[in-house]
Amino acid sequence: MKLWTGIALIAWALPVLAENRQTPPDLPPTPLARQWIEQDPAVQEARSALLAAGHGANMLAAGSHEWSTRVTMQRRSYDTGGPASKEWNVQLERPFRINGKADIDQKLGENEKTTAQARVGEAIHEAARSLLDLWIDGLSATQAQRLYQEQQSFAQANLRAVESRRKAGDAAALDVNVAMADAAEVERQASLASSNLAKALAKLRVRFPGAQLPPQSLGEPQPPSESEAQWLQRVTEASDPLRIAEGNLRKAELTASRASADRVPDPTVGVFAASESFRQERIVGLSVTIPLSGTYRHERMRQALQEAEAARATVDRQRRELETAVAETYADATGNLARWRIAEQGAKATGDSARLTQRAYSLGEADLQALLLARRQFLDASRAALEARAEALRANYRLLVDSHLIWDLSLE
Repeated sequence: MKLWTGIALIAWALPVLAENRQTPPDLPPTPLARQWIEQDPAVQEARSALLAAGHGANMLAAGSHEWSTRVTMQRRSYDTGGPASKEWNVQLERPFRINGKADIDQKLGENEKTTAQARVGEAIHEAARSLLDLWIDGLSATQAQRLYQEQQSFAQANLRAVESRRKAGDAAALDVNVAMADAAEVERQASLASSNLAKALAKLRVRFPGAQLPPQSLGEPQPPSESEAQWLQRVTEASDPLRIAEGNLRKAELTASRASADRVPDPTVGVFAASESFRQERIVGLSVTIPLSGTYRHERMRQALQEAEAARATVDRQRRELETAVAETYADATGNLARWRIAEQGAKATGDSARLTQRAYSLGEADLQALLLARRQFLDASRAALEARAEALRANYRLLVDSHLIWDLSLE
């Protein structure tokens, strides 16, 4: 019964997990995102460091103690005269780890690999956040360029309408100059928008070679799918910086244990053979060398204990910083969503006003200043709505990235 209940729970959870891992349509699909992220130098550096940590773990498991040999040749002379005795001594020796040091060293090596794995995850996470920011910046710049291109068309249409009315004697020459100045200003802003787009695309291509923005717009912002407490739990479980801090704490604790065990020095055990007195004396023996523990080892242990306390405080600090970051991101996601909705309403209202004013101007019921003012208000409101949309999406998607719910970031 318990088995079938577990299978049912897993079957129920799989669609939920699949839904959570679905990439939003205005973000790059998972295969492309993972390809670009893996090409990031920081990720490659972390993966190389992981391989190095594996070798380091093997070194710690094997230990730094190695066999050493010593060969001594000597010539013994006698005061009584006669030939000298040619003698030799050969010794083979090696220190041995005692007092549980070998086990501690092995745990230190495994911890190094675990921490290096967490650093790989953090490099992937940071690359994913950079990809998200650059992608949103690129799509936002693309829509801004389209917005100003539309405004260029409106400004040119206004200029033609004013010139037509001027020829008909229904508008002053001053109105033509004002319309020309307005068209020039809109053209300047459109040129600036094109430059901003070019810079956004260049940043994306340089950081992630081969990345190209598709011809699409930013999606519709949605409220966070879960509460702040649930997001905090998700982000905490997926937090690689926290795992790194915990790995450093584990390393400090093991180092303190190693320093405590090292207060009992490792003995050096050796065997030797010698030939003396005209080869008439053959010597075979065993040697044991034991260093005497002193102040250095005691102070090293105390230092390691304090370093462990510092690492423990670092874990607490990292956890609090993580909670603060999640709270800020969640507040941005909800606050930016509300601001985007307000901005969209303002853009719609000013857009309707601009269209009505355009019609009134064409019928001679409104002057040029009212028309230009309505169009500028519409432009400002549209730009504010676009910026609010981008920031709302950025905050919401950042929660997904920080929780490793998209782009398979948890697959290291």
